[in-house]
Amino acid sequence: MTHRYLRAAGAGIAAAAAAVGVSELAAAFVRPESAPVAAIGAAAIQLTPAAVKDFAVGTFGTNDKTALLVGIYLVLALAAAGVGVLAGRYRRVGALCVAGFGVLGVAAAVTRPDAGMLDPLPSVLAGAVGVGVLLVLLRPPSELSPAGYERRRFLWLAGGSVVAAAGVGYGGRALQHSRFAAARSRADVAIPRPASPAPAVPAGTELDVPGLSPWRTSNSSFYRIDTALTIPQVTADDWTLRIHGRVAHPLTLSYRQLLDRPLIERDITLCCVSNPVGGPYIGNARWVGVRLADLLREAGVDDAADQLVSRSADGMTIGTPTKTVLDGRDAMLAVAMNGEPLPVKHGFPVRMVVPGLYGYVSACKWLVDLELTTFADYDAYWVPRGYSARAPVKTESRIDTPRDGTSKAAGRVQVAGVAWAQHTGIARVEVQVDDGSWHDARLGDEPTADTWRQWVYGWDASPGTHVLRVRATDRSGYRQTSDEVGEVPNGATGWHQVTVTIH
Repeated sequence: MTHRYLRAAGAGIAAAAAAVGVSELAAAFVRPESAPVAAIGAAAIQLTPAAVKDFAVGTFGTNDKTALLVGIYLVLALAAAGVGVLAGRYRRVGALCVAGFGVLGVAAAVTRPDAGMLDPLPSVLAGAVGVGVLLVLLRPPSELSPAGYERRRFLWLAGGSVVAAAGVGYGGRALQHSRFAAARSRADVAIPRPASPAPAVPAGTELDVPGLSPWRTSNSSFYRIDTALTIPQVTADDWTLRIHGRVAHPLTLSYRQLLDRPLIERDITLCCVSNPVGGPYIGNARWVGVRLADLLREAGVDDAADQLVSRSADGMTIGTPTKTVLDGRDAMLAVAMNGEPLPVKHGFPVRMVVPGLYGYVSACKWLVDLELTTFADYDAYWVPRGYSARAPVKTESRIDTPRDGTSKAAGRVQVAGVAWAQHTGIARVEVQVDDGSWHDARLGDEPTADTWRQWVYGWDASPGTHVLRVRATDRSGYRQTSDEVGEVPNGATGWHQVTVTIH
């Protein structure tokens, strides 16, 4: 009895593997997002409540997409085993369940905001192949065949199906990367010299303290938090931007036309609303792009259009207050990051950058559409999920060194970190040891109010266990609050603290 169940479960897993492998190969001829695992994963992200998203980011950080994919494959394997056991007794019911996987993939593919006509094809093929493999593997044994032959036949067929599925799936992924990768397009891009270069960075901006975050974050280290399970692959030649809605003169721009416009270069810090107090989801980079306000004024924005909705190539929507873009700050459509074309994972060919706003209301990656509308008429992606429609970055600070839980020798200890109040600027940073008085930290220079600011405090550390806290005051006079609030609905607050043992 146990052997029969194991055989049936193995048949279900082999059928699922064959279905996934064939679907990945088919997606190489349609597009990566059409594969059922990718389509269902994307649908799961769209349906995920904000609390679950916050848990995933808090638990897995920038590996949240990998964790989701691993979870999908584990659930698929368990479900496939169960379907196999069911099919061992009721073959037609089991076959219908496998076909249902294909139907679910079709539904997920066609309901994507960027769905194409051929997107259902990989899921249809996956369902057909999965049903076929399942029925072959669970074919009743012939009365004339020895038991050992039937056992060997099953093992060869099931094992061969899994191996073939792995090969086909791997080949399909490789072909997807070859056909749809935007990296080759990016390699051919030459960013023109900015008409308005970034202001010079003063020598005192970067403090020489071991363990302190670099003032400028490298592209490889810059955080990536978004909902794209499959990174959109948009080439420069295929990219266009439409500016429409409540405007007098709708615009459509190609990538070349965008690069032909005057470019600005600015150092700007971006922060994710998912960043906890003292968290890592913030970075500072040098961006090059076209001033967004110039484009909007050319389009002729209706006075009533208080919201600018940006759309990604994968259908993600972000809502930005129109007046914020037009108030004189260096909001831009960025085409370069730290001296090179935008990395694909950070939005190539074009993304939005708006100083002073959390990314979920400003920093649309893989940008393809800008619509002028109103907050009353439209809610962008995160608003129905409990986040605020408007979200300026809050004044915050972080201790980078010493790290929480570390041990240091008694004597002079450099306590250092970063503080930020984008588009307002940092005026003061203070450090507290245990529950004592607050002491002023020495600040690095601040080239612009749109970036974070490094700070350092020399602490004469005595033996024992100590708690260090930090708070910042911005140039408006606002002092960072000690009230501890979570990331929802518009950013976390509180004082970052670390515990250090001095010996």
